[in-house]
Amino acid sequence: MAKQRARRYWLFKSEPDAYSIDDLQSDGQTFWDGVRNYQARNMLRDEIQVGDRILFYHSNAKPMAVVGTAEVIRSGYADHTAFDPNDKHYDPKSDPDEPTWFMVDVKFLQKFETPVTRDDLKGGEVTSGMMVMQRGSRLSIQPVTAVEWKAVLQRAGVNEPK
Repeated sequence: MAKQRARRYWLFKSEPDAYSIDDLQSDGQTFWDGVRNYQARNMLRDEIQVGDRILFYHSNAKPMAVVGTAEVIRSGYADHTAFDPNDKHYDPKSDPDEPTWFMVDVKFLQKFETPVTRDDLKGGEVTSGMMVMQRGSRLSIQPVTAVEWKAVLQRAGVNEPK
């Protein structure tokens, strides 16, 4: 019998004017497309799996904050937006037979009544060391430890989503 992989945790950044937690709540679920960084692509392709949990982070916003949670419902597959010349994420070098870019599907779990801002993260013993807090950390997808995940939920005043 194969050993079940332990759930992992991630932080996904999105600019709220491009796609917000409210958009995900309204849609219920979506594909997470448009990632055009090789390191983040590798995580989407190789590491992020069904059942993993996501901290949804509003970047380039005032304030920047973790605003809710989501869950991965489909693991990495070819990002079809790379093949569409009419899509803003089009990549003319990407080949459907050997895709360069990948995405996952996610579903909404919860929106925080009180977002966990960068200042909140900075002030937390555990959360101050998160990758998102490191100077120069620009990856749109980042690993989060189970301890960091729990600390963010505690800071938001919410329970682990079912």
